[in-house]
Amino acid sequence: MEHHHHNHSHAHPDLKGRNLVISILLNIIITLTQVVGGIVSGSLALLSDALHNFSDVLSLIVSYIATVLSKKEASTNKTFGYKRAEIIAAFVNASTLIIVAVILIKEAIVRFISPQEIESNIVIWLALLGIVANGFSVILLKKDADSNMNMKSAYLHLLTDMMASIAVLVGGFLMMFYKIYWVDALLTLLIALYLIYMGYKLLIASTKVLMLFTPETIEVQKIVLELCKIEPIRNVHHVHIWQLNEAEVHLEAHIDFKEDISLSKFDTILNEIEEKVFHDFGINHVNIQPEFGKCDSKKVIVQD
Repeated sequence: MEHHHHNHSHAHPDLKGRNLVISILLNIIITLTQVVGGIVSGSLALLSDALHNFSDVLSLIVSYIATVLSKKEASTNKTFGYKRAEIIAAFVNASTLIIVAVILIKEAIVRFISPQEIESNIVIWLALLGIVANGFSVILLKKDADSNMNMKSAYLHLLTDMMASIAVLVGGFLMMFYKIYWVDALLTLLIALYLIYMGYKLLIASTKVLMLFTPETIEVQKIVLELCKIEPIRNVHHVHIWQLNEAEVHLEAHIDFKEDISLSKFDTILNEIEEKVFHDFGINHVNIQPEFGKCDSKKVIVQD
């Protein structure tokens, strides 16, 4: 079996790691101040924001560990290295978003039933702190979030928390000027629903990668038809296509040839296959098993 791959440019892990460390420290400060402020003021929205911030700290630590692990080299007993560490981190972080949201919904319902008077001044000032600190963290992670699922999961934690802080700020002003204390529970509920929405999408995306599903942008049948146009390929079967991480998409297939070609000719055809699937389908790792006159089913395109 031949294996070829195109080189890929990767993000700067050292820069990602530094940005994550800064975000971790900022969120530890926010969490501690919001816990104290939430207890003193009696604000459930502030405490829920603190809980979300604490989940941010955990998710950022997970993301940082995954970023460090992903740089480790492969070995004989870890032939892929830790390339999937960041996907696992994205899965864990998405799961925590949903778990935190469920806890917040429960607390919001309790507060709706029995609203409490809240010290709005503390809520306003701590919400402002959350907006500034999380806003800075969002800016730090935005660039890497566009191309890396792990960084996107950390980015979403911070972005939703910044939005939560904005909601808490609005609620603080409503409580200060209009004494509408039930808005605290309402904002908590809205924050939780938004967390579920964002977390679910990321959870599904990371699960598909972990389950080795074929990327949604790739049609297996179309690849088979394109490869069969190359002479002297007779048939393409037993195909597997999966995404290892953000940077690598793998294709594995058996190819039946019309004639008993030489190894040098096979290498030429293999290069043509590699170029075609890379430029047309974004596949950068190709594993091909050549066959001529082998007795196996040529009709099975996909097989376990």
